[in-house]
Amino acid sequence: MGTIQQKFDLTGKTAIVTGGIGLLGSEFCRTLAEAGANLVIADIDAPRALAQGSQLEEAGYHAIGVGVDITRPDSVQALVARAVETFGRLDLLVNSAAMDPKFDQEHVGAQGANAFETYPLEAWNQALSVNLTGTFLCCQAAACEMVRQGSGVIINICSTYGLVGPDQRIYKRPGQEAQAFKPVFYSVTKSGILGLTHYLATYYAGKNIRVNSLTPGGVYNHHDEVFTQNYSARTVLGRMAHKDEMNGALLFLASDASSYMTGANLVVDGGWTAW
Repeated sequence: MGTIQQKFDLTGKTAIVTGGIGLLGSEFCRTLAEAGANLVIADIDAPRALAQGSQLEEAGYHAIGVGVDITRPDSVQALVARAVETFGRLDLLVNSAAMDPKFDQEHVGAQGANAFETYPLEAWNQALSVNLTGTFLCCQAAACEMVRQGSGVIINICSTYGLVGPDQRIYKRPGQEAQAFKPVFYSVTKSGILGLTHYLATYYAGKNIRVNSLTPGGVYNHHDEVFTQNYSARTVLGRMAHKDEMNGALLFLASDASSYMTGANLVVDGGWTAW
């Protein structure tokens, strides 16, 4: 049985976090490292992944950074091989890498061209390649090792927009006409993540491999005041999430504290989907 502290302890476990230098990915990495895990920080931006790994090592944790292109099977397989070569096993995969259209001062000008009727096929295919195929490839490569060792945990990061349609009204600025800021691919791929989670959870029944999803709500990242107020008004708690407020849920799903959960979706959205 063990104590509750023991259930959350990841000492000796090895975790891969894709998108490990992102806003939430970097939070997930530090959380897992603080819980005792050996950490593989995976990101397409190899220099920053390596730098983040070095920073965690200097802070006394066990971590490496690895560059990966999750749309390429050879790159993903090399990532898993590196994790096993370095730490001897693979216990946890967190699929946090994804294309995510941003709504902030830097990106807002380009987001108005997302009308469904004219959305480019090239952009659609690129997003599916990263958000769905990339997650599929990472799960496939990790599962091979988890089946071999007889255990494992996979956590797929979803979004509230994989559960409900985007509320395009919150992106509208005073004086602007209504237009699409969140493109079609985001909802479709995040919905697909839930389907993949359900499939894998049932596929690995009896194999001691658990697969769950974590669905964050909107996380504040220096958004302007208008958007922040619009988003906050749509939540029960009346605010956006702080970037560290997904960490407890992530650790719960990663650890033995959630040992009776598989095929589930843990929603941490401040009540956005409860209205």
